[in-house]
Amino acid sequence: MNEKLKVGILGGTGMVGQRFIALLEDHPWFRVTTIAASPRSAGKTYEEAVGDRWKMDTPMPEAVKNIVVMNVNEVEAVASQVDFVFSAVDMTKDEIKRIEEEYAKTETPVVSNNSAHRWTPDVPMVVPEINPEHMKVIDFQRKRLGTSRGFVAVKPNCSIQSYAPVLTAWKEFEPTEVVATTYQAISGAGKTFKDWPEMVGNIIPYIGGEEEKSEKEPLRIWGEIRDGVIVPAESPLITCQCIRVPVLNGHTAAVFVRFRKKPTKEQLLEKLNSFSGEPQRLGLPSAPKQFIRYVEEDNRPQVTMDVDYENGMGITVGRLREDTLFDYKFVGLSHNTVRGAAGGAILCAELLKAQGYITPKDQKTCG
Repeated sequence: MNEKLKVGILGGTGMVGQRFIALLEDHPWFRVTTIAASPRSAGKTYEEAVGDRWKMDTPMPEAVKNIVVMNVNEVEAVASQVDFVFSAVDMTKDEIKRIEEEYAKTETPVVSNNSAHRWTPDVPMVVPEINPEHMKVIDFQRKRLGTSRGFVAVKPNCSIQSYAPVLTAWKEFEPTEVVATTYQAISGAGKTFKDWPEMVGNIIPYIGGEEEKSEKEPLRIWGEIRDGVIVPAESPLITCQCIRVPVLNGHTAAVFVRFRKKPTKEQLLEKLNSFSGEPQRLGLPSAPKQFIRYVEEDNRPQVTMDVDYENGMGITVGRLREDTLFDYKFVGLSHNTVRGAAGGAILCAELLKAQGYITPKDQKTCG
């Protein structure tokens, strides 16, 4: 493309907002032109607003340092500057729902990292390799909102990325029951060890709201569009425990699966290694070449060795073996702030552009 789409980051000073900015540096399709945050940051340059709170392991991109942060609540002013926005705002769920729809009604597409709209029936919640067809529900959402161009699309919870794609690869064997325990990094709470020293050497066996999301969101991803809304799948039955562990980045899942059709281990491995989706077919800029990788070593996947696989956009699976109670068990690992947050949302935006839902504001969109 000749000219990059102009992107705004809502909530750009927080950890996920920072991850968006780091990942979008030198993006071939998108350029960050606008950053919006709370009123206390508005009017400052981005460098001033973030101060010593830059949490990425790469330097702040030079191109954003002098961008003057706008007030995220000044919706019309922010929207007038951009072709679409990524949302990582830190507000209550009701406030997020309201402000994301306000942006959509200015004919500005919103690709959100937040959970507020994940169960709005006509809002697509997408892992691009799994359910790209769910973006079609945008046509019905636009009718509800009264827009021709604006809409809200979301990505799912970070913790399900380490096992939902694996179960998708095994769909033909019909998983019926799943038990998953996720061991979740502190960056999932927007923290570093400097912010949260009490997590050093510690485990907390509770993350508010996380278990419900981990059990229900995969079913919505595997659902189908009926009468203009997404109807969740009814199976498999999933039960989860979610535990905060002293790791900076990377959510690990220990998973047990029962199947209706009994596969061999060789069949399961073949499905993992050959699994591919629309992002790979289209060659989207952020798409991993191989989405799911299986590692044979008994001591893998490990955060220190595997979390950055495919620049954090791939999933690493290991320890697949038969189980005495269920059929099989495995361990999965995904990068929670890349694939599980900002990177997953960027891949959604790339898919939406490829499908014609995101275009420059002076061009017509599909729908």
